[in-house]
Amino acid sequence: MPSLNLKVQKGLETRRDIVERATQLFAELGYAGVSIEAVLAACQISRGALYHHFAGKEALFEAVFEAVEISITERTTAVAGRAQTPAGALRAGCDSFLDFAGEKAVRQITLIDAPTALGWAKWREIDERHAFGLLKAALAQASAGGALPAELVDNFAHMLLASLMEVALLIARADDHAAATALGKASIQTLLDRLLGAAPAAG
Repeated sequence: MPSLNLKVQKGLETRRDIVERATQLFAELGYAGVSIEAVLAACQISRGALYHHFAGKEALFEAVFEAVEISITERTTAVAGRAQTPAGALRAGCDSFLDFAGEKAVRQITLIDAPTALGWAKWREIDERHAFGLLKAALAQASAGGALPAELVDNFAHMLLASLMEVALLIARADDHAAATALGKASIQTLLDRLLGAAPAAG
């Protein structure tokens, strides 16, 4: 039994290593620019070893996308968790997400390639488990605090997600990411002012 556990552990480590190295490739070259041969060379594994874990390039990219989504969700949750109120957590989380939009892996993998490489339905299915699910939960908490009617949470979650994605794409494609991020944050915070009421003055 110990040898079986070691084999399973080694398999999980190999899978993580493939995903990490493939993430770097997809971030640098984009989905279309990465071949299976490039992944094999980067990971220094055989084709059979790769296909033991992933059925093909799309399955590998799906695993990469989900790993990036998990990272975004964990980091956003950490930032939002320092806020004093549900509305403050939502605001901090939105700012955090737009900060991540300037990162190469987030920009290329989640914003540019994922919707087309995986298809809209699969992209949304994965996003609902992570970023969209987090956004909806934050709005539900804000609603419980009286910020908006409970029956509007789902619709507003979709509307806010669409706004965040569009602003994130603007940031991703901007020549000046810092300026685009600052403008994007101001735009989303103004939208949240309309939705939740103006944020309390700092001090």
